Amino acid sequence: MTSARSIVLIGMMGAGKSSVGRLLQRRTGLACFDTDELVAAEFGLSVPDIFATHGEERFRDGETEVLRKLFLPQPVIVVTGGGIVLRNENVDLLKRLGTVVWLTANEATLFERASRCGERPLLKTADPRARFSELLRQREPLYAAAADFNIDTSALAHDEIADEVLDKIGRARPPGASNAEVLIK
Repeated sequence: MTSARSIVLIGMMGAGKSSVGRLLQRRTGLACFDTDELVAAEFGLSVPDIFATHGEERFRDGETEVLRKLFLPQPVIVVTGGGIVLRNENVDLLKRLGTVVWLTANEATLFERASRCGERPLLKTADPRARFSELLRQREPLYAAAADFNIDTSALAHDEIADEVLDKIGRARPPGASNAEVLIK
C-alpha cells in the first residue's frame, strides 16, 4: 500500500455508513467497498442468509478474509458492518487501511434507523430493542478504541456528515483540486 490513506467508516447499524460511503465516493471519485457486500459476494448469499445458513461466527470469518484482501495501491472508501470491530485482527487491519471514522448517534436514533430495514439478522429476536441496546453497549468501547475520530450523525444530513469527514481528515479540497487529488497526496 502507498502512503495514501483510505477512509474507513465504522459504527452501529443505522449510523449512516453506507449512505455516507456512497456520497464520499461521488465526491472523491474513489472506489467504495462495503464489507457486507463483499462477504455476501464471497458466499453467494445475502447477509441474512449467511447468518441463517452458516451463523454469525462464519460471517465474521468472512469479514476478516475480505479485509485482508482490501490492501490496494490507492486509497479507497471502506464501509464496514457494525460488528467488524469485534475481532482485534479486524481492528488492526482497519487501522492499517486508513483513517478510521466512527459514525455514531444517540441510541434512539440508531435503533429507529436500523429498524427501517427488516433485514438485520441480529435484530430478529423477541425483543429487538433490548438486543440493540446490548449490542451498542458491547460495541461502543470497541468503536472508540478503533477510531481516529468520531462524528455524531444524530442531527446531520448525509451531505453534512461527508463534509465533516473530509474536513476532519484534513483533506478539504483546495481551490482547483479534485477531492481524489487531495486524498492521493
